[in-house]
Amino acid sequence: MGNEFPGEILGAQYAGYVFKITGGNDKQGFSMKQGILKAGRVRLLMKKGHKCFRPRRDGERKRKSVRGCIVGKDICVLALSIVKHGDQDIVGITDVKRPRKLGPKRASKIKRLYKLESKDDPRKFVVRRTCKNGKTKAPKIQRLVTKSRIRRKKVLRKMKEASWEKTHHDLAEYKKLLAERRKHHAKDTKSEAKTEVKPPAKTEKPTKKPKA
Repeated sequence: MGNEFPGEILGAQYAGYVFKITGGNDKQGFSMKQGILKAGRVRLLMKKGHKCFRPRRDGERKRKSVRGCIVGKDICVLALSIVKHGDQDIVGITDVKRPRKLGPKRASKIKRLYKLESKDDPRKFVVRRTCKNGKTKAPKIQRLVTKSRIRRKKVLRKMKEASWEKTHHDLAEYKKLLAERRKHHAKDTKSEAKTEVKPPAKTEKPTKKPKA
């Protein structure tokens, strides 16, 4: 997989073409997997994110059979992609012009595709497709900068600045109040230390004389 070969190997009608191997299946339907340097079949423990495996539950792992990435004699179907076009067209593949069904959604990619300037509106150049009922559909453009978006960002920025100024003002007021409280507390403690009140002397209770 991943290697390129000339089209003359497949026949004279593919002269001038260069194909690239992208995958394949054997007679039993097991697909080829990139990275397995073997012409036969192996069993691998797969999890979410691996190719040739679709988990049904969270954290599921399963051992599955896959083919190696080396083409062997038991390969039944081979998937190819065209790297270079030849002299003749391939019937049903290169001789048919298919319109672009889906176009880019992001505003910067639309501008790059049509080479637009900053003053041009990308909403007029979005790719629309026709549905079965005759109506047309267009995707919602992402990251589109409009006047309302600019105005909204200015309002949000002003709100953040006002909140920041209010926080700093409240902090300064709090520090000022705290300093005054500490100052008053220090004066009160000094005045209490000067005017200490002595506790009253203890008086002995008269003892009763025992009866004769």
